[in-house]
Amino acid sequence: MRFTLLLALSTALALPAAAEPVRDATTAALPTLLTLYRDLHARPELSLQETKTAATLAGAARAAGFTVTERVGGTGVVAVLKNGAGPVLLIRTDMDGLPVTEATGLPYASTVRATTAEGIESGVMHACGHDLHMASWVGTLRNLSAMKRDWSGTLVMIAQPAEEVGKGAKAMLADGLYTRFPKPTHAIAFHDSAALPAGTIATHDGFTFANVDSVDIVVKGVGGHGAYPASVKDPIVLASRIVGALQTLVSRELDPQTPGVVTVGSFRAGTKHNIVPDEAVLLLTVRSYTDASRKLLLDGIARIARGEAIAAGVPETRMPTVTVKDEYTPATFNTAPLTGRLGTLFTERFGKDRVRDLPATMGGEDFGRYYLADRSIQSAIFWVGGVRQAKWDVGQSGGAPLPSLHSPTWAPDPGPTIATATEALTAAALDILKR
Repeated sequence: MRFTLLLALSTALALPAAAEPVRDATTAALPTLLTLYRDLHARPELSLQETKTAATLAGAARAAGFTVTERVGGTGVVAVLKNGAGPVLLIRTDMDGLPVTEATGLPYASTVRATTAEGIESGVMHACGHDLHMASWVGTLRNLSAMKRDWSGTLVMIAQPAEEVGKGAKAMLADGLYTRFPKPTHAIAFHDSAALPAGTIATHDGFTFANVDSVDIVVKGVGGHGAYPASVKDPIVLASRIVGALQTLVSRELDPQTPGVVTVGSFRAGTKHNIVPDEAVLLLTVRSYTDASRKLLLDGIARIARGEAIAAGVPETRMPTVTVKDEYTPATFNTAPLTGRLGTLFTERFGKDRVRDLPATMGGEDFGRYYLADRSIQSAIFWVGGVRQAKWDVGQSGGAPLPSLHSPTWAPDPGPTIATATEALTAAALDILKR
């Protein structure tokens, strides 16, 4: 009797190690995933140029037994694994790097140079962590392929191009993502965080990323000699008035509890000290969450530009032109049932000290398009911290500030970040697709 009791107790105590196949599989695969990460980091490709990157991910999916289609929406990859009846789960990674010259000093730092779509030559770097996303995506699909006995349904793993320019998700959807391939019932993804220590996870219900609009304002005037200002209509002065007035859109027209951003990122005008130019050009980024606040800001920009021109006495034929670019990225919305489910799952798996709620950001992310294309889909994107613990501790104590995403010095701690993200994605998939 005593022996039987001891045996039962010893078996129970041994259960945690034996009951963690996801963690064990991820830990065993981590050296290979880190090799893949370093390779992807060293050879980034710009938006819509991700041909070698896409081929690498397509090859990994094929080797894991997925049916793979390439060149979806440009360079996108769709890998499908059917495993009986059940939900259809889409898991996304993005692939593109940024026109940033790396300054991390890492032994595997990128030395790649390329030319942007605007014709600008630049260094190229995975300064937003898409290399982390891809390595974790590969680790997840390998785990799930090896664990088919533990789930039932369909996996649709997509590698998306052009997230950084807000075009990739739109292009893949336009190329039949929901008609040529199984349409998802659920969609998940993660993004690395430069504000959280490596290995932590953050979720948030509702809006998570913002609407992103790019707006060009061409301010027209009547140029002439700088010594005779009475004979001109100075577009620099007018543009300066517009910049100042635009600040009142958020401070005086938007509800104080409704987030919004109107930033003038570029002001270009003139060629010489004593010449008043014919025009000035303002380039704006506009951030919002709701359709109503987006409309208020965009309408207000057009109204202020015209109103200031009228006040300056600019003739009707020289009114400013306001162009909202077609680079619009819609806000990303996390649906409550799935987000809450993932938050509970992650807390049980990783412990409450490693899981938190992170407020919505005004950054942009086109993952939201997959939900907006069909609002019956349950959708969630979560954060995984990437900052080395020692650096994060220094930053929290008032030491050296942490580099942000898109910084040339962003150097995440890949081991715990990839391990946590891969385990989290795999566990989430097994929960959504559980038999």
